[in-house]
Amino acid sequence: MVRDEDVQVLLNDMLDVYGYDFNDYSKASLKRRIDRLFTLDKFPSFAEFRYRIKSDEAYLKRFVEEITVNVTEMFRDPSFYQTLQKEVLPKLATYPLIRIWHAGCSTGEEVYSMAILLHEANLLQKSLLYATDLNPDVLEKAKEGIFPLSQMKQYSENYLAAGGKRAFSEYYTSRYDRAKFDKELSRKMIFATHNLVSDRSFNEFQLILCRNVMIYFDKDLQDRVLQLFDQSLEPLGFLGLGSKETIRFSTLASSYKQIGKEKIWRKGA
Repeated sequence: MVRDEDVQVLLNDMLDVYGYDFNDYSKASLKRRIDRLFTLDKFPSFAEFRYRIKSDEAYLKRFVEEITVNVTEMFRDPSFYQTLQKEVLPKLATYPLIRIWHAGCSTGEEVYSMAILLHEANLLQKSLLYATDLNPDVLEKAKEGIFPLSQMKQYSENYLAAGGKRAFSEYYTSRYDRAKFDKELSRKMIFATHNLVSDRSFNEFQLILCRNVMIYFDKDLQDRVLQLFDQSLEPLGFLGLGSKETIRFSTLASSYKQIGKEKIWRKGA
């Protein structure tokens, strides 16, 4: 097991050597994932673990991937997407250009879900979907738009429950055990690395989605990230968070109105 003080040493290394700042992430959550990796890869000592992270670029990628959780699925929480479809997209349709930011997009399942929603609302052609993540490796996977075929049954069920209008299989071609999504969906996607901890706002958006990312941050970092989103949202823009996340206790709460029961808020004018 890695001691608490050793976790801090690793976090300092990540900041000093690579510029990754994990210091405001939940320490308990980080320690669990670091312990798991240390045990899984059978390091005889912390010193060797630390040396490998600092000296082996391939292993650094593995370390970052393990401690930044990349768990996602298409049309996760279908009622969330139903609300997007019924309450949010009709408002976005009034704009000449729709800019959407998927912050912490992981391997891209939710970006493709949004592209499908926009396509079915005849809005994809005038939309830009900015998909960002700290981890460049998961962004490469997102760009490919290739997902395990074994997950399509669940994704199809989610899609139909979210109000999907077509056969889900029309959106991908299957080969061997992989499903590759239609290039028309990714044509409007822009992928880029972005660190929510240290990077600034880079555009103005009408909709920002950051789902199940901030649950791994401590309260101060959550507040900073919410301020970043507020700076990046146009007046009357929408913010969508994960099922266990909220803006209720933040300084922004009074400036936003929740849309129904879902974790979607609209910014005031």
